[in-house]
Amino acid sequence: MLTGNVLVDRAHLERPGNIAIDDNGGLEELRALAQVGTREGGQFWMQINHPGRQTPAALNPKPLAPSAIPLANPAGIPWGEPQEMTETQIEDVIERFVRVATIARECGFTGVQIHAAHGYLISQFLSPLSNNRRDAWGGSLENRARFLLECVRRTRKALGNDFPISVKLNSADFQKGGFTTEESMQVVRWLNKERLDLLEVSGGNYEALEMMGRSETQLNVGSTPRRKAESTLQREAYFLTYAAEVRPRVTMPLMITGGFRRRSAMLDALQAGEVDVIGLGRPLCADPDSCNGLLSGEKRIAPDMENNYFLDRAALDPGIDDAAFRKVESFAQVAWCELQIVRLGDGLEPDLTLKLHEALAQHQVYETAGWDNLCRKHT
Repeated sequence: MLTGNVLVDRAHLERPGNIAIDDNGGLEELRALAQVGTREGGQFWMQINHPGRQTPAALNPKPLAPSAIPLANPAGIPWGEPQEMTETQIEDVIERFVRVATIARECGFTGVQIHAAHGYLISQFLSPLSNNRRDAWGGSLENRARFLLECVRRTRKALGNDFPISVKLNSADFQKGGFTTEESMQVVRWLNKERLDLLEVSGGNYEALEMMGRSETQLNVGSTPRRKAESTLQREAYFLTYAAEVRPRVTMPLMITGGFRRRSAMLDALQAGEVDVIGLGRPLCADPDSCNGLLSGEKRIAPDMENNYFLDRAALDPGIDDAAFRKVESFAQVAWCELQIVRLGDGLEPDLTLKLHEALAQHQVYETAGWDNLCRKHT
């Protein structure tokens, strides 16, 4: 099991309510969390992250980033105005990653994952669309990958060879001029030399929502249920094609997260040797016992909420353009999942009757005013 984002700087949050480790206490709570996640021999790894420019303006109007290139405004969310990092700030953030990884081990987590995907800070360094630096941290791919490789090397040095370290890496940004599949393959070759224990492949960012399964090539737009392209139906996971291509190039175990729902598709990918680990996220928000059923064979498919819950376009805004609607619907589905997690944390069953527009409205209230109070109540 992997945590969600655990951030290295409490001044740079990806959203209200994030866990941040920044000399701000809470170690007893972290130990309690690790103890729950490692019961009965479970593996529970901390995912470590810094959002960079993907920080809401309400939380930090001037977030750090590789370059002062603003984020396009998906779904109308006001993001902070990015400030180009100095070399001193870069070194500070790298050491923060190392420090949080060390604390994770001390608190009882059994591994760590460095998040270098989805358009967060390390992913921003990798992409020429968000990194136009002309120093040792920008320009060539080798320079753009320096931040990630330094995080991995210093974390390995601090934790030793017997503590698992993973990286979550984009297969591509899926944006013209962005981090490409060919560049991702080269970064994988460099990572091969760093004694990683697991490589998780994903893709996209807040401007290109491939990790949410809502790309233009996968879906038609409308207010009625859409069918994925036939090739996507046959090869269910969003990034499996990339996995098959990169598989011969990696020396560490390979994990794919995103899109897997059918047990048969998971088994096919494992038996074909395309991946070593299947990642599941959103299905567990609708059915936290999905994994038990899939492993035992009693369940043939995990909850497929992306194809069962749709936003009413007319009720939202009949005049909204296609690209904006896709992004709003994707964020609404994330909101739906997050509200289910809150229910689970309160000992309740998921509410499968919750509509996407209701989830979006409730989520907006919590984002602007209530997550802290809500989480405190549920704790």
